[in-house]
Amino acid sequence: MKPENDLAGQRVFVVEDEALVMMLLEDSLLDAGCEVAGMASRVDEALEKAAALAYDVAVLDVNLNGRQTFEVARCIAERGIPYVFATGYGPASLLADFRHVPILQKPFQQQDLETALRQALSAQAERNQSASLGGLPSDQSCSLA
Repeated sequence: MKPENDLAGQRVFVVEDEALVMMLLEDSLLDAGCEVAGMASRVDEALEKAAALAYDVAVLDVNLNGRQTFEVARCIAERGIPYVFATGYGPASLLADFRHVPILQKPFQQQDLETALRQALSAQAERNQSASLGGLPSDQSCSLA
């Protein structure tokens, strides 16, 4: 762990369908000083946990067993929580609505994960500073309809 670790204590929700990648993410997050707030490997499970868990940032695999996770991303965004997409396909695999979201390109290194998390958290902090009243509070649950 780095002496100045701005990621220490960050609660991370991880959505990933590959067991080895999930384990790598978990180990990397723990090495970065983060807590794993929850994990999901299926879209329905990810939607439930995205709405219910308490976390500071999320890492979403774009494709879970052939299903894209954009609905999960929208749920997380409704709650005002930043997230990172993890993909082996690059930015071209994202819908236009999500081109602003930091990408963790697979395969990734520890430093890549930390950089992507910092980008997501910093972008959210900037949005929070410039936002006017009327936004959704972070503990707002998203609609599962």
